[in-house]
Amino acid sequence: MTDSAQNRNEFVRYSLQQGVLRFGQFKVKSGRLSPYFFNAGLFNTGLSMGRLAAFYAQALVDSGLEFDMLFGPAYKGIPLAAATAIALANHPARAGRDVPYAYNRKEAKDHGEGGSLVGAPLAGRVVIIDDVITAGTSVRESVDIIRHAGAQPAAVLIALDRMERAGADDALSAHSAVQDVSATYNMPVVSIASLADIMAVLEGDPQLAKHRGAVAAYRDRYGV
Repeated sequence: MTDSAQNRNEFVRYSLQQGVLRFGQFKVKSGRLSPYFFNAGLFNTGLSMGRLAAFYAQALVDSGLEFDMLFGPAYKGIPLAAATAIALANHPARAGRDVPYAYNRKEAKDHGEGGSLVGAPLAGRVVIIDDVITAGTSVRESVDIIRHAGAQPAAVLIALDRMERAGADDALSAHSAVQDVSATYNMPVVSIASLADIMAVLEGDPQLAKHRGAVAAYRDRYGV
């Protein structure tokens, strides 16, 4: 198993251990009944957030992308950007290179330093970090902010790629939200893991065997 594959496998298993990834029947935002549910908000302790950040950092290092800083869109992206910047600064492959980060406020501050941006000045190649991509709204807003500052959106870094097409069952989109974002902004989307990695864990773990059929059927119906 390559280092990248090992990172993906370990992330899926850690998500299961933390209750972030669960199997069953769940009504998701699209209205579909999904046989699995992923809620990154349940990485809600110092230890689990630190481990999540290490997974993000490793995925970014494994991608081989060149970047200068991180941007965390409010609100979910704020702790992710901060924690991942720490993990990258401590990553052995980064040779101690410090990683600036910034994030936005939902509403511009009208006192003190003012403005809607907090942290390091946006400059160079910027990686946008979030948990998942559903409709791509957060990415669009982030791209506008970064470009307005004169910097370059370089990639999006997410925890899980659901590899899932949007739309009604009789009018499914041709691509997933992740593919659409990548094509629209001409930049890669890097994920720690994907539905394919969840399937690989299911196929290799007899204790999870009962969930294989439902997840495989869901992927056959909605997957890309």
